[in-house]
Amino acid sequence: MAKIATVMTNLFEDVEYTDPAKALKEAGHEVVVISSEKGKKIEGKQKEATVTADAGIGDVSPSDFDALFIPGGFSPDQLRDDERFVSFAKNFADNGKPIFAICHGPQLLITAGVLKDRKVTGYNSIKVDLINAGANFVDEEVAVSGGHSTENHLPFFQN
Repeated sequence: MAKIATVMTNLFEDVEYTDPAKALKEAGHEVVVISSEKGKKIEGKQKEATVTADAGIGDVSPSDFDALFIPGGFSPDQLRDDERFVSFAKNFADNGKPIFAICHGPQLLITAGVLKDRKVTGYNSIKVDLINAGANFVDEEVAVSGGHSTENHLPFFQN
C-alpha cells in the first residue's frame, strides 16, 4: 500500500481532509500529516477537526512517499508562502508521483510551477490563477492529468 504525504496547516477545509484520509486509511494506505513542525496541532477552518502533525517539513523527503495529498481551505495558500512546501510539492510533480489536490489545494502547485498544460480543476475563485499558471482549466468535479488528480469540491474518495 502507499505512503501518502499530506501537507497542511491551520484553516484546512475539515471534510477535505477527514473524508479522504478516512477512505485512504480504510483502503490500507498510510496517511502522514506534514506541517511546519512535528506535533503541531492543526485546526480546521470549520473547527470540526483538529489534527496533530506526524512530521515537520524539515524532517521529511519526497522520496519517503508514494503520493502527495493537498486538502483545500486556506491551508494551501499559507503553505505556498514557505519555499520548503513549494519545493516538496514540485519534487512530486517532477518525479511523476501522484498528486491529489482538492478545491484550493492547487494553489500550492501554482506556486511550484508544475501545472503548465495539465488538465486541472479547482474552486472557482482560483480559476484565473490556474489559467495564468498555464493549466488547462476544466469546470468539472474531478480532473485527472498525468497521474495528478484535482477536485473542485467534494466527492473525493467517497464511495
